[in-house]
Amino acid sequence: MITLKIFYTPDKGKNKRMLDSEKAGYKSIALDIAQKIVSGEIPVNSKISGRSLLAGQYHVSPETIRKAMGLLKEEKIVSVSQGKEVTILSSSHAYDYITKNNYLKTAYSLKQNLQQLLQEKQAIDRKFDALLIEIIEASDRMQNLKPYNPIELKIGENSKVIGMTIGNLQFWQNTGATIIALRRGIQVSISPGPHVVINEGDVLVVVGDEKIYEQTERFIGSSHS
Repeated sequence: MITLKIFYTPDKGKNKRMLDSEKAGYKSIALDIAQKIVSGEIPVNSKISGRSLLAGQYHVSPETIRKAMGLLKEEKIVSVSQGKEVTILSSSHAYDYITKNNYLKTAYSLKQNLQQLLQEKQAIDRKFDALLIEIIEASDRMQNLKPYNPIELKIGENSKVIGMTIGNLQFWQNTGATIIALRRGIQVSISPGPHVVINEGDVLVVVGDEKIYEQTERFIGSSHS
């Protein structure tokens, strides 16, 4: 006879992990037996070996087998006699038990996925908030450029600067303003170089003194966007 000695420690975390492992063990055994009943490997009305033999087959303690049998008994899949003999009662109940546990497993998996998505969303929200703050601060800084507030001017179809390069415009010499960006569709060029050709529909972002709008509009024949 083999005697097992179990030493207990005050490590509550370790004890919890052991309990979780044991719980997963007898549930897995109960599901395995239920699957064998559904497949016909263990026929209805047949009897299966007692706790000691089952313990040897699954390599677990008799107590774990007792708990597994308790689950199956609660689901009316088996009956357990006083002599610990186990009789198979219902394959339909076994099928329902398997289906229910697969559903619970799926629900748990979905819950885990949802928690992960929520964490990712929170991270994105934090990045969004930080970016929004940067935009607001940048906007405030731009507003404080007075009297050098930037304005946007759209190049109309009759503008005389269409086809000219920024270098050829001699923009600052003619208007006293400086081009700081050019927007073309969804593309934005910061400090466009002198070789960039002006096209119809382009939007120039310029800064200058309080007369900037009138001077630049008159020069390029544009309207304020």
